[in-house]
Amino acid sequence: MVCLARFIRLAIGAGALVLLVSVAAPSVAQQVNPTASSVRELQLLQKMDRIQGRVSIPDQRSSVLVQPAGREWREFRDVALRWIGGIAILGMLAVLIIFYLSRGMVRLESGRSGRAIVRFSSFERFVHWMTATCFIVLAISGLNVTFGRPLLLPLIGHEAFSDWSQWAKYAHNYLSFPFTIGVVLIFLMWIAGNIPNKVDVEWLKRRGGIVGHDHPPAYRFNAGQKAIYWIVVIGGGLVAATGYNLMFPFYLSGIEGMQLAQIVHSIVAMLFIAAMLAHIYIGTIGMEGAFEAMGSGTVDVNWAREHHNLWLENEIARADANHARTAATAAE
Repeated sequence: MVCLARFIRLAIGAGALVLLVSVAAPSVAQQVNPTASSVRELQLLQKMDRIQGRVSIPDQRSSVLVQPAGREWREFRDVALRWIGGIAILGMLAVLIIFYLSRGMVRLESGRSGRAIVRFSSFERFVHWMTATCFIVLAISGLNVTFGRPLLLPLIGHEAFSDWSQWAKYAHNYLSFPFTIGVVLIFLMWIAGNIPNKVDVEWLKRRGGIVGHDHPPAYRFNAGQKAIYWIVVIGGGLVAATGYNLMFPFYLSGIEGMQLAQIVHSIVAMLFIAAMLAHIYIGTIGMEGAFEAMGSGTVDVNWAREHHNLWLENEIARADANHARTAATAAE
């Protein structure tokens, strides 16, 4: 009888345990709902640095499917960069239009003398125009990456936009090489004349003669031109270095490094374009006679006297010295 009682108690306990498990099972299944927050992508990203799989190719870095920094980079590219570019470029255009309407073209106050002096050699002008032409194509094709889809696509349609973007990509990649060569040559050609000095401080104090009708002294390159020079050298160097990092992925850095390179590349490029708009303005409709320096290579003597008087004095002194040396040699 004792054994029978123990068996009955054991059976009742086992039945109660089975009943308890069967009652609790639905609630447990309900808590582990595969569509609930426990498996949401955002929570996975917060718990894991990245989502990575397996690949059979040698480059194991391609196995990274999702990494949180990619979301931040996409937000920058699609939102922040468009604001940065829009404010920088449209803001510069607005400033230049207002300045032109209020100041107009900076005229030669003493008029043209009819005598010209060589300002830039043929080689200097070739390097300048090669770099400038490449820059314009690179700027347009680069802006297409940021603004093409929201602005250009609705106007020309998907097929035309696809063809245009493909050719813009080819132009952007291949013209980067002559552009980089041009930046290096500009750095080497004009570094001696673009070291800041005390004359530049005086030029800046007198606002370069652009706002009023003053003509502060300047050597071959004034403070404003020196600023453009360093923007080209430093800005061009940065966009070239970061651009090649993007053109040859995974050679120099991983995904995170390329995202950082793209951020630097795009921000510097936007500011670079804005600065070049000011440079183009001054060299064309902003100042009388300025375009001739890179157009024909010569400028009017009165233009040189008003805007680069110290350079003109050095050139005249050099010419006189050469003339005297030639005359002395002929006399012998």
